[in-house]
Amino acid sequence: MPTTAGIHHITAFVGDVQGNVDFYAGVLGLRLVKKTVNFDAPEVYHLYFGNESGSPGTIMTFFPQDAVESGMIGGGQVGVTVYAVPPGSLLFWRKRLKKFSIPYMDISRFGEEYIRFTDNSGLLIDLVERAEGSASTWSFGGVPLQYAIKGFGGALLFSSDSESTAGVLELILDMRRVAEEEGLIRYQATGDIGNWIDLNAEDIPRSGGGAGTVHHIAWRARDDKEQEEWRRMIEQCGLRPTRIVDREYFKAMYFREPGGILFEIATDPPGFTIDEPLEQLGEELMLPARYEPHRSAILPHLSNFQVRSLEFDEEEAEE
Repeated sequence: MPTTAGIHHITAFVGDVQGNVDFYAGVLGLRLVKKTVNFDAPEVYHLYFGNESGSPGTIMTFFPQDAVESGMIGGGQVGVTVYAVPPGSLLFWRKRLKKFSIPYMDISRFGEEYIRFTDNSGLLIDLVERAEGSASTWSFGGVPLQYAIKGFGGALLFSSDSESTAGVLELILDMRRVAEEEGLIRYQATGDIGNWIDLNAEDIPRSGGGAGTVHHIAWRARDDKEQEEWRRMIEQCGLRPTRIVDREYFKAMYFREPGGILFEIATDPPGFTIDEPLEQLGEELMLPARYEPHRSAILPHLSNFQVRSLEFDEEEAEE
């Protein structure tokens, strides 16, 4: 029976591209590791942010579109994306969010303290201190390495059929139920990043997608063979998985679990350095081979943006 190490990546719909890049690189200090297009709709960017190399368990991806309608967070979605920071980091992040005029609130669950806030499109984000997981080697935008985001701490799932979603987490993904409190069930995967998953115990009504909502959550498969094993298992359970598709940087297979959340099984290899060296990740627009002949037709649909630090020298500003 295959066992997932945890989250591979999370993909969301957001609004304007410059605002998206400013928030995740400029505010959160993540690295833009890949600039490409939605392989199913090449007139839309697909941006990937993560640690220095975009390791599985650190990758947040976006389909940014100007003037797209806002969605509503609810059942059948990832409700909250959780990032892990090193122990002793939350005070830094409180000060940083205040500096950028980003409202936040302190919350707690399962004995841990979290900072909750929203990004510029309305996605809910939690920061939590975790000792497990490798420290970041990427520093940008005024975020020191000692406080930098490691990757995912996990996610809070909003299911419209919690009992069935729990069954998928336990029986298909082989996660371990470890705790329950105040309407939440906590699961643990085997990895050390992106490995703590919380689930609502009571069903949540479905909501519609749009900017500020998560499109899908992907779980890690070690390799092609393990992904094939999962596909057979999911099919035997009657959950109708898609065929396996090549996303260049990983192979992907999707299915919608009974609580309405779109799940993906994604392979760890080959990774983002398959078409760019580590030092230059995210610098150029990378297109799959089938779209490369149409580059000149695709480019006019994509807004220009810059990866920029939002820090400034106060003395220079006064001048």
